[in-house]
Amino acid sequence: PASEHQRLNALAGRWTGVETMHPSPWDPQGGQAEGVIENRSALDGFALVQTYEQRRGGQTSFCGHCVMTWDAQAACYFMHWWDSMGSPVNVFSGAFEGDRLVLNCKNPMGLSRSTFDLAQVAKGRYSFLMEVSPDGKQWFPFMQGDYRRV
Repeated sequence: PASEHQRLNALAGRWTGVETMHPSPWDPQGGQAEGVIENRSALDGFALVQTYEQRRGGQTSFCGHCVMTWDAQAACYFMHWWDSMGSPVNVFSGAFEGDRLVLNCKNPMGLSRSTFDLAQVAKGRYSFLMEVSPDGKQWFPFMQGDYRRV
């Protein structure tokens, strides 16, 4: 694995945190949730596999699974995301901007941007921001999470 793969593997481990869901068509009220994340290094360090669970009121309200990797030929990171909404795979691509991994996706519902801020990962913390946009110019927060390594 290259140094780019190793940057992803900094996320390996079990994480929990508080999430803020912003009001949206999928969650008109918005609100707080708990995120439980299990990231594991896979394929001898060439990929990171994530299992995600969101809990509200002690019950699982949403879950997802992703595979992240570095593609040297394309010179970018890819994240393939599946979730309990039942939609087809969402494919995100992007790069690190300093300590932030910024990944973008275009799908039939519009544009999505996922940002993993790893500035504090060595201290056992990271944050996540999911944004949506109808046109790629104006972005709206969809979900934010702050996680601690368990």
